Amino acid sequence: MGRDNKQGQSANKGSLPQTPKNQKIAPNKVSEEFSKEFMELIHSVTKEGKSKK
Repeated sequence: MGRDNKQGQSANKGSLPQTPKNQKIAPNKVSEEFSKEFMELIHSVTKEGKSKK
């Protein structure tokens, strides 16, 4: 039947991607980081909305 071209399981298939240590956020700073990103998003959307009029 020759249609099964499975080469075997990859060594990385079962693992999740890891965050580099210099990009990790301390658990007590996560909400602060989300707040900053959310405010940046709001500002970018409101600027686009005002410029379209």
